[in-house]
Amino acid sequence: MKKSLATSQLNLPWLFKMAWRDAKASRVRLLLFMASIILGIAAVVSIQLFRDNLKDNIQRQSKSLMGADYLIDINETPSERAQFIIDSLNPVATEVNFVSMIAFPKNGGSKLVRVRGLKGMFPIYGEMKTQPQTAAASYQNNGGALVDATLMLQYNVTPGDSIKVGVITLPIVGALNSLPGSSAIMSSVAPPVVIPYNLVDKTELLQFGSRKEYQYYYKAKAETDLDELDKVLDPMLDAENADLDTHTSTSRRLGRRYENMGKFLNLVAFIALLLGCVGIASSVHIYIREKLKHIAVLKCLGASRQQSFFIYLIQIASIGIIGGVIGAIIGIGIQAAFPYLLKEFLPFDITVTITTQPLIMGVVLGFLIAILFALLSLLNTWFVSPLEALRVSDPNGLKKPKLARFIVFVTILLFLFLFSYWLLKNTIYAVGFVTGMLITFAILVGIASLTMKLIKTCFPKSWGYTTRQSLLNLFRPNNQTLVLIVAIGLGAFLISTLYFTKDILLSKTAIGNTAQSANIILLDVQPEQEAAITETIANNDLEVIDNIPLVTMRIHSIKGMLAKEAQEDSTVTIRRWVYNHEFRTTYRDSLISSEELLEGSWTPNVVPDEVIPISISDNVAEDANVTIGDTIVFNVQGVLMETVVGSIRLVDWGQLQPNFSIVFPNGVLENAPQFNVLTTDAPSESSSAQLQRNMVTKFPNVTVIDLRQVYTLVEDILNKVSWIINFMAFFSILTGIIVLIGSVRTSKHQRIKESVLLRTLGAKNKQILKITALEYLLLGTLGSLVGILLALISALLLAFFIFKEPFTPSVIPFLVFLPFISLLVLGIGLSNIQSVLKSSPLEVLRREA
Repeated sequence: MKKSLATSQLNLPWLFKMAWRDAKASRVRLLLFMASIILGIAAVVSIQLFRDNLKDNIQRQSKSLMGADYLIDINETPSERAQFIIDSLNPVATEVNFVSMIAFPKNGGSKLVRVRGLKGMFPIYGEMKTQPQTAAASYQNNGGALVDATLMLQYNVTPGDSIKVGVITLPIVGALNSLPGSSAIMSSVAPPVVIPYNLVDKTELLQFGSRKEYQYYYKAKAETDLDELDKVLDPMLDAENADLDTHTSTSRRLGRRYENMGKFLNLVAFIALLLGCVGIASSVHIYIREKLKHIAVLKCLGASRQQSFFIYLIQIASIGIIGGVIGAIIGIGIQAAFPYLLKEFLPFDITVTITTQPLIMGVVLGFLIAILFALLSLLNTWFVSPLEALRVSDPNGLKKPKLARFIVFVTILLFLFLFSYWLLKNTIYAVGFVTGMLITFAILVGIASLTMKLIKTCFPKSWGYTTRQSLLNLFRPNNQTLVLIVAIGLGAFLISTLYFTKDILLSKTAIGNTAQSANIILLDVQPEQEAAITETIANNDLEVIDNIPLVTMRIHSIKGMLAKEAQEDSTVTIRRWVYNHEFRTTYRDSLISSEELLEGSWTPNVVPDEVIPISISDNVAEDANVTIGDTIVFNVQGVLMETVVGSIRLVDWGQLQPNFSIVFPNGVLENAPQFNVLTTDAPSESSSAQLQRNMVTKFPNVTVIDLRQVYTLVEDILNKVSWIINFMAFFSILTGIIVLIGSVRTSKHQRIKESVLLRTLGAKNKQILKITALEYLLLGTLGSLVGILLALISALLLAFFIFKEPFTPSVIPFLVFLPFISLLVLGIGLSNIQSVLKSSPLEVLRREA
């Protein structure tokens, strides 16, 4: 033993043995230190593993999701040139789909469905699962229908029963269990019903103004480069209002969609890991300060700088590795639940693959954050003198290794930047987060230092003994003010930022109320049907709330520039979809509840012999690059109509009611070919069902949307989204609480020695309690208050720059987090001295030694 201490060479077995012995004596503090690592790593691993699994599943199943290598889709009957391009590529299957009402003659039930008329071999990839299985191959030849299996259960129908689609009645030949490209959400809103393509015209459902989509499916040759095919054909098809979509582009698009959904989860992971880093830094700082005497004794016995340094480095690195392994295992368990929670959002089942990657990532991250955030404190061991074993001195007076500390600090910043960039995939966001953390840290350090200076300068000498003793604890040697205010403040800051951000995201999912309480919408009402449908509504003891005329049109030119000219001019910033889109417009004399005027003035009625002023939504104004006074010429079923932008509106598309991008004043479109949308309010489910039965029987082309059902579905989805966001927010808040417990708990031994000294000098238990309570209450209140106020500013910046949403601060952090964190710090502080109050001073000192 003496030989190993005397030598300056590193003796690894001895170092590990010493690290283990010291760890056993400090196991409670080190377990709290490890808990910070475990929870941070668990959040990162679970979210990253799920993201990787989702990406792999999308890439692996991209052909099955589409059902083909590529497809061409168009929202109108193809033009002659479009049809030539479509036919020249030899489609394997053809589809026309549209939303319509269907009826079940067996029980008089009716339902809004998506009718898919198919011919040819579809799907080329994947499988159409039916019951019986043979129905998928025979329905086209048998002239029957495949009906969504859940829908059949709801309406108590079986194969052999019939279904009425438009004016024809078809036999149900099978139950449809799954179809490429369908998700639970889509199927819940409008369940699929598949019929032979040649029967679609016989249904008489596709009339003027009906929304429909034609899709043509293709199987590519082995040598075909789909990206190159897209580059060549897409401009040609765009000119004909058609679009080419490949399975590779669909895969990328789906990946982006679900990656966007994961941005908040990535933010949670980042905050959870930061909380772990705060816990490590604060815990190790106090832990090492208490070990300086031990290190001095070791040096008295002959241990070198390197040996004393590596004893604690090995100890902390081991804890980081063990915490990383445990955190990775917990993260693997958490991510296994994500596919179940998110299944409604996904058009396929996710196969969770467990690999060694998350375990390796957890170990590496645990090791790195443990070492990096402990190094600043560990460097202090390097300059401990053997005389410190005998001296009563302030550890803060030790020589500071400035260059080494600077290098470590820069390395920590680089690690935070690289980690945030890895999570957020955005350099600006990564720099912003790291800068924000630096500013927050600097403000907390400044406030802690200012607090000590103010108390020392304006010390209330006339106050009572216990109060003065508490305040002295805040600035005298061995004080914990700086460490605890920074740790508590950062914890409160990160927790509150997460809570405020959660509120911003959940506010985006709020469902708007429909105008005038309408809960039934009737679409595609033809002019000759309007009077009869109005009478039918009245016969059901209901009244028409809105009768909205719709006129379809396309943009012919913008500011004198035709679509072809805009596409050929690379300097034009008009988005291509603006020219290709078929707009459904309306006319009225006033704004509705979901609209807000941003620019210009509203014109209720047209003025004779003047250019027609129209109102457009802000998104169309941005994509069309137009502002007040710019001219737009529309093609209204072959008639060119010149208009001028009179106003720009902000439209709340989240409200479940008919909203429009373009609105004309009265006195312009009344004589144009049009159809109507009617709304009414059905007070009960039975009255809604009765109206739908009457409509599907008398007017099969009219689509009836029951908003009551839509609300139920959307609320169910939003509840799941809210649950995920709340769960992950709670997960990080729990991490923050563990960090706070660890940071305050590790100060226990310093306060025990001081409290024992006070008892030895004659202080009573009540006095010691009051001194400790006031100190920790001040630290907890000040740290958490500053942290929450900084979080308020942070959330405001996030809402404005990243989420681009209005921000209404919640009072919960002030009413709940502030007192809770303050009382938590107080409770832990008081628990730290329980042994002093229950035992004799000599017994406590022996136990601590």
